[in-house]
Amino acid sequence: MLPPLHSGTRSRQVGKERANALWNRNIVGQSGVVRMFRGTSLQAPITWCLCFKPKPKPKTNTTNMLPPLHSGTRSRQGYSTTVTNAMALVFEVLGRFNRARAARLTLPHHVCQTPLFMPVGTQGTIKGLTNSQLEDIGCQIILGNTYHLALRPTSELLDEVGGLHNFMNWQRGLLTDSGGFQMVSLLHLADITEKGVTFQSPVDGKPMLLTPEESIQIQNRIGADIIMALDDVVKTTITGPRVEEAMYRTLRWIDRCIAAHKRPHDQNLFGIVQGGLDPILRDICAKGLVDRNLPGYAIGGLSGGEDKNSFWRVVAQCTAALPEDKPRYVMGVGYPLDIVVCSALGADMYDCVYPTRTARFGTALIPEGVLKLKHKAMAEDTRPIDPTCPCMVCKNYTRAYIHCLVTKDAMGSQLLSYHNLYYMLQLSRNLHSSIVEGRFPEFVCDFLHKMVCSRKSPGP
Repeated sequence: MLPPLHSGTRSRQVGKERANALWNRNIVGQSGVVRMFRGTSLQAPITWCLCFKPKPKPKTNTTNMLPPLHSGTRSRQGYSTTVTNAMALVFEVLGRFNRARAARLTLPHHVCQTPLFMPVGTQGTIKGLTNSQLEDIGCQIILGNTYHLALRPTSELLDEVGGLHNFMNWQRGLLTDSGGFQMVSLLHLADITEKGVTFQSPVDGKPMLLTPEESIQIQNRIGADIIMALDDVVKTTITGPRVEEAMYRTLRWIDRCIAAHKRPHDQNLFGIVQGGLDPILRDICAKGLVDRNLPGYAIGGLSGGEDKNSFWRVVAQCTAALPEDKPRYVMGVGYPLDIVVCSALGADMYDCVYPTRTARFGTALIPEGVLKLKHKAMAEDTRPIDPTCPCMVCKNYTRAYIHCLVTKDAMGSQLLSYHNLYYMLQLSRNLHSSIVEGRFPEFVCDFLHKMVCSRKSPGP
């Protein structure tokens, strides 16, 4: 019989890992993150991006080695150490600056370059854009959602037509989320147990049980290049026993996901590091996932209302703990400044609805920040959204024209979605080339000077 997660003081395993979680001093410094987001000084973010060096890894002593963490068939917390070696990707680092790296990620359907941003196409479509337009602007991977695709059009239909690639006529990369995020976004419709998550369908109101096995089976039928393990997600603002419970459940569920995965040679299963804002729990989760030798790893449970100080510390800790030869994916992150800083910390992949969602509200992304096209000052502005942007929208349309559209016509949000995604994908390309060509410090300084020194939306 397993002891409760919180009997008396913290569990013995947490105590064992406490020494390894003293990252506040060793990995990120004690106050660099706080300084970065207080005031408008450029020195802190520049120092954070350019002067942050990886901590040297100690040499491994092969004599008298201790057995691996959680050895045996079942640990005290109830999960086993499963190792999988089947991978359907190749990850090649092409250039570095400190912890930032530019790489080539070869997937079954596409060869990608990182850092990369993935637009979110929840049900196999990016709102307002065609696949040919996405190819034109350099989109490499589209993200789909397992929960929503299982409801409509159903994974069975996708399997019949040869997978989501064929269904949506998209021949580049696809990634499917496991459905775990819906534990947070649809919490009022969900009931979470060790067996899985029972959702009330927003379509017809019927209950739907999503277990780790079912999530993987659905994703196997969908056929994405990268599939995500089902994890127990809690808001980062939650504290107490629920966070530890969710972290250990995530580790138990990864073994069930690995066992259920029937296509390891053409689909890559990524594990997700959970643990809320607790560095000790994050450390335990990262080590447990690395023990399983997965094709790639994600950092989950962020961008849920936590302060920036806590956010950066978790990203720094997790990227330092994950393997150098595997892709690292920070889930749900889409602000340009976040992507630049997380890339400097060694992350490779990002996704977010932000560029297209903010476009539907009439806002464009530009090097100085954002431009609100609904503002009355835009009504007579005959300049392009961004004079330095070579995208189709900036070449052909003025701010005044788009101002008329965003207040009356759906065409406005489509044009802004095109521009915003072009901006994000171009930012990814610039990060990659600056690292490969040895220009990363100059790129970061120029980016931060424009972004941080122009906090307000620029006017005419």
